Amino acid sequence: MSKFEGVIVSDQWLHSQFTQVELRSLKSKFETLKNQNGKVTFGDLPPLMVKVNAFRGMYSEDEIRGILGESGTDFTNDIDFEMFLKSYLNLQSQATAKQGGRRHSSSFLKDTVTTLLHTISESEKACYVAHINSYLGDDPFLKQYLPLNPASNDIFDLAKDGVLLCKLINVAVPGTIDERAINCKRSPSLWEVNENHTLCLNSAKAIGCTVVNIGAQDLVEGRPHLVLGLISQIIKIQLLADLNLKKTPQLVELADDGEDIEELLNLSPEKVLLKWMNFHLQRAGYEKTVRNFSSDVKDGEAYAYLLNVLAPEHCNPATLDIKDANERANMVIDHAEKMGCKRYLAPRDVAEGTSNLNLAFVAQLFHHRSGLSTDTKKISYAEMITEDVQTSREERCFRLWINSLGISTHVNNLFEDVRNGWVLLEVLDKIFPGSINWKQATKPPIRMPFRKVENCNQVIEVGTQLRFSLVNVSGNDIVQGNKKLILALLWQLMRFTMLQLLRNLRSHSQGKEIRDADILKWANRKVKSTGRTSQIESFKDKSLSSGLFFLELLSAVEPRLVNWNLVTKGGSDDEKRLNATYTISVARKLGCSIFLLPEDIMEVNQKMILTLIASIMYWSLQQQTEDLNSFPSPANTATTTTPEASPAPSVCGEDENSSIGGEFSNLSVDDTTSDSTASSQPESDGVAAADELL
Repeated sequence: MSKFEGVIVSDQWLHSQFTQVELRSLKSKFETLKNQNGKVTFGDLPPLMVKVNAFRGMYSEDEIRGILGESGTDFTNDIDFEMFLKSYLNLQSQATAKQGGRRHSSSFLKDTVTTLLHTISESEKACYVAHINSYLGDDPFLKQYLPLNPASNDIFDLAKDGVLLCKLINVAVPGTIDERAINCKRSPSLWEVNENHTLCLNSAKAIGCTVVNIGAQDLVEGRPHLVLGLISQIIKIQLLADLNLKKTPQLVELADDGEDIEELLNLSPEKVLLKWMNFHLQRAGYEKTVRNFSSDVKDGEAYAYLLNVLAPEHCNPATLDIKDANERANMVIDHAEKMGCKRYLAPRDVAEGTSNLNLAFVAQLFHHRSGLSTDTKKISYAEMITEDVQTSREERCFRLWINSLGISTHVNNLFEDVRNGWVLLEVLDKIFPGSINWKQATKPPIRMPFRKVENCNQVIEVGTQLRFSLVNVSGNDIVQGNKKLILALLWQLMRFTMLQLLRNLRSHSQGKEIRDADILKWANRKVKSTGRTSQIESFKDKSLSSGLFFLELLSAVEPRLVNWNLVTKGGSDDEKRLNATYTISVARKLGCSIFLLPEDIMEVNQKMILTLIASIMYWSLQQQTEDLNSFPSPANTATTTTPEASPAPSVCGEDENSSIGGEFSNLSVDDTTSDSTASSQPESDGVAAADELL
């Protein structure tokens, strides 16, 4: 596994304000400021800080200099790393105040990953403990530690070895992790613990969790706000998994007529849940519309109406007549308990409007008693709404990849959410900072159609500058939701970025471009170097379906990673699936954040094969780069070498290999060909051949 210098700051309070990923990124920034004598002064900070994503466009160099100088700072004085961190926090607090006390946040977890306030909710902890006790109580390994006591911190202690989190992911989305790859031991080594957490984080991304700026070391340390934030996301994904027409065709009843079906298909799971709740509230005679799971349900009235219509046999008419909100909340919970739906909510959570727990409570009600029609005609109509399997799989991969980048917009439905162009502009700006002219872009909600076209035209313009094949493609094609063109555009974006990142890591490539053929050559040479004879002719080589070549490649880059006693010959479909499932988990355990499914390996989808091998190649080359470019420890900062497998995204977005450096191994897309373009003409390569790179 790769080596990682876990930064331990002597000031414990200061250390607690950052994740390990943030510390590593900031340490790298600090090192770049050092002069020939290895010193950094206060005067060196403004030019760096003004480029940091957190402060970009918010301050000028002079303004930053003014903030840092408020305490009478002498800008010629030397500073150490801890003073640098304190200056960063000072600027961050000023930025937060300038934004009206609101930090940039775009996801369920990002709110908990703040470096200024690390708080946890005891109510949330208690309900998540109840969830774990219920779903994992019979697990062969974890049952020796369960049930957990919700009043203690047992949940954080048990999460430190990574097994609990990996198992919880499999409860949320069964089959995500091959449990043969989890290190289930009473006393695992540091390496094994790190492997579990690396596997956990990369698998969490693959089911839709946002884990920006969280590293395995943060979970090893058992940081409560990070652990609880990740658990809450995993549980949320589990509870909302069936809130779509594909899995629950009865939801078609929520649509008044056929024209609303498309709208229902495009709603996020949370909005579907709200629509379901309001559907029953309207039937029950409730005159208000519930638009959120916090302020709109605090008085308990909506719950009283909802439970009365779902479970009239447990109805207590007095619930609707009670004026005191707290008393009504108690009666609501009593009603829910009779239905067997108390797990996620206590009366105080209703009164306080705790959104996460209220959402979980309503989702539990939906699963327990949806109250939807069993009209076979309506269900048959919903079941007729099918989508091409390949297109659906591609949509999944692109959506997960985009969400893993940490942009501000969360994508729920790829084809619908990219039509206004804003998401694509964010992706381009994330990967190629400065490529977008934001003055010419319109942020959603966008009412005027021509503004959407303007956004999409800028996407096409930037894509053309990157030499994508976009002949006869206009922004209006994206606005119209042309699925084929959207997928082709995103594939070109991923592939281009992947090759550029590999080139950036190849210090001895002398700036030459890397092509698909170079990745293939590297993989064959790597496997051959171990004395094995397996070789592939292309990324669509049918022999890849057995999964053996990938496992040999993974073993070549990290010999201790593959347990060959678990590998089959890959002869039958069952054996191929076992190998494919194991391959994906081992790659994630190594540090590759990938979104492919076992079917992609079994069917030899060559785009997926290309990105899988490229991710392994990137990981391998990155280790060589880290070994060559390791920095000395900054003054007054102790460092300890701990294993950290996954590449770290930059907290500032300005790392030497660009802001996407830590996200490279997310680059994956699912398709059966690797030459898709956004036009009927051949793709313009525009990439020079690389000579002997390896």
